[in-house]
Amino acid sequence: MNEKKVIKVGAVMTPEVKTIEGTQTVDKAIELMRSSGVSSLVVDRRNDDDEFGMVVVSDIATKVIGPDKSPERVEIYEIMTKPVLTVSEDMDIRYAVRLLGQFGLSRALVTDDNRHLKGLVTLRDMVLRHAHENARKK
Repeated sequence: MNEKKVIKVGAVMTPEVKTIEGTQTVDKAIELMRSSGVSSLVVDRRNDDDEFGMVVVSDIATKVIGPDKSPERVEIYEIMTKPVLTVSEDMDIRYAVRLLGQFGLSRALVTDDNRHLKGLVTLRDMVLRHAHENARKK
């Protein structure tokens, strides 16, 4: 019998995520994205009871640039998505892929059992890793 190898989200995630405060302006977010080479930023929680937020390039495009608003005057909290889907670093990537698919999402934040941010995982990373592991079995 062929036993399936369990790949945990923590093994696939990107551990270095860029964060920004919700009160920062969109022009600051754009500069951070540009200098870091990322297309999304995690919005810090205000306290342990708060939820994480996220701002992605498409938020900036559709909510700031498209409507011709000034990036220097719009604050992140006005355009971010919150709450953001989080998955456990110990979750099997097959379940994480299903979960993201159910919500039509391309990424999720990864947290530990204490809700501390550990990283970011994308559908792309999980699918490519799963395909790679299956190809090695053949």
